[in-house]
Amino acid sequence: MDSVSSQKSIFSMIVDRDIPADVVWENERIIAFTDIAPKAPVHLLVVPKTAQYANVTELAAGDPALLAEVVAVAQLLADERTGGEYRLIFNTGEAVGQTVFHVHAHVMGGQLTEGSLGFE
Repeated sequence: MDSVSSQKSIFSMIVDRDIPADVVWENERIIAFTDIAPKAPVHLLVVPKTAQYANVTELAAGDPALLAEVVAVAQLLADERTGGEYRLIFNTGEAVGQTVFHVHAHVMGGQLTEGSLGFE
């Protein structure tokens, strides 16, 4: 286990209920909650409960069925909250904005600025 994954991530702490979150959806393998610093009118995080994968590439290689579940949950939440129109963003690496190295998808919707990816 490398130094990035040796500490419990904030998402693992949310999964374990060590810290609170505004949970909007959950099953035995996935949890979804609102982002604490939203960059769009709707900004949710869809997170596998396992901390085994740091990014989407690792998840795709290690458990493609779980990745498919993450995408399906993102669609379900977008259908409920944005009329099915949304951006699904996976950051992979610090240089592009990944700050938590526990794979997660950003579901962003509402009025987004063209070309912004939802980030300002």
